[in-house]
Amino acid sequence: MWKPTQTTGTTTTNSNPTPEPPPRPAAPPPAPEPAARVQQAASNEQATIGKGLFIKGEISGSESLLVDGKIEGSINLPGNRVTVGRNGQVAANITAREVVILGKIRGNISATDRVDIRAEGALNGDVAAARISIEDGAYFKGGIDIRKPDLKQAAAPVTAETVKAG
Repeated sequence: MWKPTQTTGTTTTNSNPTPEPPPRPAAPPPAPEPAARVQQAASNEQATIGKGLFIKGEISGSESLLVDGKIEGSINLPGNRVTVGRNGQVAANITAREVVILGKIRGNISATDRVDIRAEGALNGDVAAARISIEDGAYFKGGIDIRKPDLKQAAAPVTAETVKAG
């Protein structure tokens, strides 16, 4: 390697060499704060039903669910996502914030946000949701009820007493 004090053909050395400090190992990144860890875990919480499992009955709770196995009964997870994986087979009515279908569902779906039927997915049942998307190649047989989330909260039900008062 060429140094500035070297010339072609002759080599000169520095009479007072200063030793270079040994390389320091890179410091590990700081550990996240406990509150940050809790928030990160809370946003990624998802229960999984593997493809070797079969559940018959009612599923309810407060975290998202990935179904790759078989379920018969009902799934009630308001405010959370239900994902039916490619191997998933569900014969149940589903109530959730969001439903993503990659497998097969036989039953009605009620979602406060959206229902997404992917190309590999199949749904045989009615859908009530604010939004729905059906990819090319997906199978769907049933009815669709698009619900506007603002109307439910803003509109008051009309009763006979309301009509008499007005």
